[in-house]
Amino acid sequence: MRVSVDLCLVPLGVGVSLGPSIALCQEVIKASGLEHQLGPDGTAIEGEWDDVFTCVKACHARLHQEGVQRIHATLRVNTRIDRVQSFRDKVGSVNRLMT
Repeated sequence: MRVSVDLCLVPLGVGVSLGPSIALCQEVIKASGLEHQLGPDGTAIEGEWDDVFTCVKACHARLHQEGVQRIHATLRVNTRIDRVQSFRDKVGSVNRLMT
């Protein structure tokens, strides 16, 4: 089953700047080969269910490996079986309605 998620990881106890931790997660996501797009408050990731959730787990593992003791994550999950639609398609559809 294909899935798209919006993942927001917040490492706790690392100070005010989250950029270094987010950059580490982006490396993990890029290495997964999954379609993804970094946003201001999270990252959209899409692909097959097991691949996407393996990637989410790998992001957690990478941050813990780097010494982050606690991570608060928010994950929004979207599945659709009537047709194939990427997160880019959804954004484009709304943009077309606004013009």
